[in-house]
Amino acid sequence: MPGCHECWRPRRRRPGAVRPRPTGRAFWSQPWFGPVTDPGHARWSEAVVTSLHLIAGDVESCGLDAADLRKAADAAQAGAQVLDEVAVPRLLTGDLWTVNTMLAAAPVPTICGVLDMDRTWWGDPEADWTMRMAGAKQDARMAFFDSYGGTEANEASRWRRHVYEVRHLGALRLERHRLGNEAGVEDSYRAVAEELASLT
Repeated sequence: MPGCHECWRPRRRRPGAVRPRPTGRAFWSQPWFGPVTDPGHARWSEAVVTSLHLIAGDVESCGLDAADLRKAADAAQAGAQVLDEVAVPRLLTGDLWTVNTMLAAAPVPTICGVLDMDRTWWGDPEADWTMRMAGAKQDARMAFFDSYGGTEANEASRWRRHVYEVRHLGALRLERHRLGNEAGVEDSYRAVAEELASLT
């Protein structure tokens, strides 16, 4: 996909319009956290800690060390009170980004379909992969926030984002291993260590 050309700003803006905001419509809400199907979790912290252990288990099943992910799960458990400030579950698509959207023919790009929903779950919108991608670089992708709006910038939300980043890095470690990207796998340990320093 072309890079940071201004012509892509409208397309990058659209995912922000269809993603649920923390104060979004009830349609996007559910009475539990975690997977879209049962069993769910009564608290966000339970869903996050469980997901970290599941990712760690997947990493270990590939013959890789996941002690850092287990340590992050322990830190998340210790900080459960901060995670549980997220009280309303919202729909997280897991991978809502430009490459996973279908566009209708229109002068302004209009999303008419969303692909790759296998990682959908209920939780904090800040934990979604989309938020990581949208804020990864100061380029045309920042148009996402034109339609989505701003994000929280307090101490608790910053701490939660470190936990979420470890989740993403754990998933990336798996993907890099699958692709044979040994340097990327190794780099994930450095990146997780940096996040852990902010959690413990």
